Amino acid sequence: MLEAILLTISLDDFIWIIVGLFAMFTCLSIVVLSLTWLERKVLGRLQLRLGPTRTGPMGLMQPIADALKLILKEDIVPASSEKALFWVAPVIVVISAFMIWVTIPGTQTAVIQNLDLGLFYIIAFSVIGILGLVLAGWGSANKYGTLGGLRAAAQLISYEIPIIMVAISVAMLAQSLDLREIVDGQNDYIYVFVQPLGLVLFFIAGLAEVGRTPFDIYFAESEIVGGPFVEYSGAHWSVFFLAEYINTFAIAALMVILFLGGWSGPVLSGNWEIIWFLGKVYVVIMVIFWVRGTFPRLRIDQLMAFAWKVMVPMSFLSVVMTAVYQFYDWPAWSLTAMSSAGLAVVGLLIFKKMTAPSKLVAEVKARREALEAQRRPAASGGGD
Repeated sequence: MLEAILLTISLDDFIWIIVGLFAMFTCLSIVVLSLTWLERKVLGRLQLRLGPTRTGPMGLMQPIADALKLILKEDIVPASSEKALFWVAPVIVVISAFMIWVTIPGTQTAVIQNLDLGLFYIIAFSVIGILGLVLAGWGSANKYGTLGGLRAAAQLISYEIPIIMVAISVAMLAQSLDLREIVDGQNDYIYVFVQPLGLVLFFIAGLAEVGRTPFDIYFAESEIVGGPFVEYSGAHWSVFFLAEYINTFAIAALMVILFLGGWSGPVLSGNWEIIWFLGKVYVVIMVIFWVRGTFPRLRIDQLMAFAWKVMVPMSFLSVVMTAVYQFYDWPAWSLTAMSSAGLAVVGLLIFKKMTAPSKLVAEVKARREALEAQRRPAASGGGD
C-alpha cells in the first residue's frame, strides 16, 4: 500500500512537472516572438526607420510569419557532415537555454522548482551550451564552421569567469544561492547601489555570453561566413535563433533578480509582482538593443584581451571587495565607494586607451601645421 501511495505521488508530481515545463516553453516562445518584434522596432527607430509595418497591425504578426517561414523552409544537411552531431548540437543548445528557467522565479511563487542552490544550477547548466556550439561547427564538416565553434568556445569560456565571480559576490551579500532569498535580501537596499561594478561586469559578460553586439564575433558574417551555424538552415537554424533570445531574456531576468530588486516595487505588490519583474526585464532588454544599434563589433583579439585583461581581474576585485566588506562588517556605503572607485578608474583607463589614437593624430597634425607655418616666412623671405 505504501509503495502504491509513493508511486501515485511520484506520478502526480511528474505530471505537474510536465505541465509546468510545457507552460514555461509556451511562455518563452511567446517572449521570443515579442523580443524579435521589439528589437526590429527599436533598431528601426534608432536608425530612423519604421521597422515591421506590413504584416498585421504595426507589424505584430511579422515574428509569426518569420517563424512559419523558417519551419517550412527546406532543411539542408551536408552530405559530408556527421549526421548525429549535426542533429544533436542545436538540441543541446536549446535545452541548456531552456532548463535554466526551471528555477528562475518571476515572483515569490511563480517558479517551476525553486532550488536552494538555484544560482549554482543556472551557472552549471548554462555552460552546457558551449558544447552544443562546438559540436555544431565540428559536425558540419566545414572548416569555417569549425573555426566559428572554436571561437565561440574561447569567447564563452572567457566571459563565463566574470559571470561566475560576480554571482559569487552577490551570493556573499545575500548569504544564499537561492534566487528568492537573494531578492528578499534587497528589501533594505538593492544591490546595484552597493555593487555598481558588479552590475556593469555582469551586463557586459552577459552580452558576450549570448553573442550580442559588440560580442557577436562567433557568427560574424564578415569574418567567418556564419560561425558554427554556417551549414544550418530552416528549422535547425531557427533553434539556435530561439536559444539566443531565450538566453537574452534569461540574462536580463538574472540582472533584475541579482541587482535590481527582482519583483519588488515601491507602489504595486502582491499579485502585481510579475508586472514589476517583466517591466524591469524589458527595460534591461531595451538597453541591450540600444547597445546593438550603437557599438561596432569587436575584433577577436580585442574581445579576448578585454576579457582577460579587464573583465576577469575586475570580477576578482569585486569578490575581494565584497569579502572585505563582509568580514569587517563595514557599512554599506563603504562597499559602494570601493565598487564605484574601481569602476571609475577602469572606465577612465579604457577611455584614455580608446581616445589615444585620435589624440596622437591630433598631435601629429598640430606639429605638421606648426612646421608649415615656420616654412612660409622662410620661403617668402628667400623669394624677396
